Amino acid sequence: MKVNIGVTGGIGSGKSIVCKLFSCLEIPVYDADTRAKWLTNHDVTIRKAVVELLGAESYTESGEYNRSYVSSRVFKNPDLLKNLNAIIHPAVGKDTADWLTRNSESPYLIKEAALMNKAGVNNNLDYVIVVQAPIALRIQRVKNRDENRSEEEIRAIIARQISEEEREAIADFTINNDENAALIPQVLHLHQLFLQIAGAK
Repeated sequence: MKVNIGVTGGIGSGKSIVCKLFSCLEIPVYDADTRAKWLTNHDVTIRKAVVELLGAESYTESGEYNRSYVSSRVFKNPDLLKNLNAIIHPAVGKDTADWLTRNSESPYLIKEAALMNKAGVNNNLDYVIVVQAPIALRIQRVKNRDENRSEEEIRAIIARQISEEEREAIADFTINNDENAALIPQVLHLHQLFLQIAGAK
């Protein structure tokens, strides 16, 4: 029976690198944030609802989701943010369920997301992996990746995300991505463990 694993971590922690390593081991990975972006751009029902909620400026003239405009509208308005999430989250949930069905032959599956609850709390996850790295290193990684982002902007994003203590509270397993501890052995260890758990279920 397949096992569902969540992978999460703060911006710049390296959760995407960890998921790529699982992909190299031929384990299917669902990137919830990337799929949410794709659905927001391509799902007609979502587009219509977002425009009704936030106006035509929610999409650019070329039809792309106007992330900066939407962020500026919802950032300081919790009700708008709640309504936006109520549009997007159910669509992502359905997309996830379809993906799970398509990949049901795999012994275990990985779902990557920036926001995640503890396994079994409003989700179908069996275990959660939290990827950790020091804040200074995370900031440097994001600056290297997104050259147009200032350190102040990155720190503001980190401040809006949940704390490391809150992430530790939902972690069944932790991967240390501080560039001192080798990453591949940590992933291989968990891979073997999940194969054993899947075999025993």
